[in-house]
This record gives sequence, C-alpha cells and structure tokens, in this order.
Amino acid sequence: MHSWTQRLLAAATTAGVLLAAACAAASALDAFHAPAVQAQAHVTKINRFHKQINGNDKVTLTFNVSADLKSLFTWNTKQVFIFLTAEYENAKNSLNQVSLWDHIIPDKDLAKLQLEVKSKYPLIDQGSSLRGKTVRFVLHWHVMPNAGAMIRDRMALSEFTLPDSYTS
Repeated sequence: MHSWTQRLLAAATTAGVLLAAACAAASALDAFHAPAVQAQAHVTKINRFHKQINGNDKVTLTFNVSADLKSLFTWNTKQVFIFLTAEYENAKNSLNQVSLWDHIIPDKDLAKLQLEVKSKYPLIDQGSSLRGKTVRFVLHWHVMPNAGAMIRDRMALSEFTLPDSYTS
C-alpha cells in the first residue's frame, strides 16, 4: 500500500495538472473571441499651447471620449487597461506617440464610457514642430485575463490640427 504522503502528493499533482489544463483551455478560447469595440474621441478645447523654456512645445487638451468596451469582456477577463495616445509625424520621426490619458476598467458594468476629460499627461514634443501639426487620436486597450496571455489592440479615432501659433 501507499503511504498517506504518497497519496497526498498524487492528489496534489492531479489537481495541478487539471488546473494547468483549465488555464490552457481558457487561453485558447480567448483566441477565438472577436470583440466589436466602438469608440470616439474629439478635442473640445486646447487649454494651453506654449513653448517651454527648454524649447519644447507643450499642449494640454480637453477632449470627449465615448467608448463601448463591453465586448472586450469574457468570463476570463480580469480587467481592461485603456489609454489614448496622440500620434503625429515630424522631420525627425515618422511616428511619434504620446500618451494623453489612461483608465482601468475593472468589470463589464463599467465598460461604457462617456467622459469629458482634461489630458492627464501633456503632449510634449522635443523641439518646436507641433505648430500647425495634424494629430491623430488612437485608443489602445490591453485585456488582462485571469489566465493566459494579455491581448492588445488599438483603434484610430479622429484627427485634429493644432493652431499655427502659441496660445500663451
């Protein structure tokens, strides 16, 4: 006969294998989930647009964000991290990305957003190339599951043009 410690180890190993199989199944099922995200973002006000002492352009914005992110949630979703970036081109780089705002959505009941927010982080360009620049809002999301790999995606929303002169 087997001792009680051998039986305990056999039971723990079986439970661990079953738990690993359940996690693998959850991760595999998430690969077949195709969310349908709907979102919009528009600038309502350019609060301040100025040149800093070090020569960099700095912009603070107020914008409307509306998004229906309920389709990102499945039974395996722990939370969703979203953030809004401003993307633009300049002479030095073909793509510049600056995060303006972020938010954590802990459950599906809070996944429908209708907000007017001031940019949490300013749009700062290394240099003075923001005047008259066309900037695109892009919404990014990271779905953090209970088990499995994190899923990342993004959606281009709208464009706006910054003024040709500083506001302050």
